[in-house]
Amino acid sequence: MTNQQNVITAVIPARIMTIRGQKVMIDADLAELYGVPTKRLNEQVRRNAARFPLDFMFQLTQDEKTEVVAICDHLAKLKFSPIKGVSPLCQDFAFALAPPRI
Repeated sequence: MTNQQNVITAVIPARIMTIRGQKVMIDADLAELYGVPTKRLNEQVRRNAARFPLDFMFQLTQDEKTEVVAICDHLAKLKFSPIKGVSPLCQDFAFALAPPRI
């Protein structure tokens, strides 16, 4: 395993959190792993929405966003990103890692 693979393997579990009873990764973390801006990740997911299940991602509420920022120091920049009344490309999303419970 290369150094980069070791770093990624160590980082991923630390970035997984539970929101609404689902294990998720925040869009900013997922974009960082792919090496793309968060805005581009969200844009590509929207453009290819037909390829994903409907419950693949959800928008964070203001309370969820506040809690995530309080828990995860590396996401402090989300504190200043708007939630409502902005371009859909600038909203914060959580991406499900496993199918939701039925």
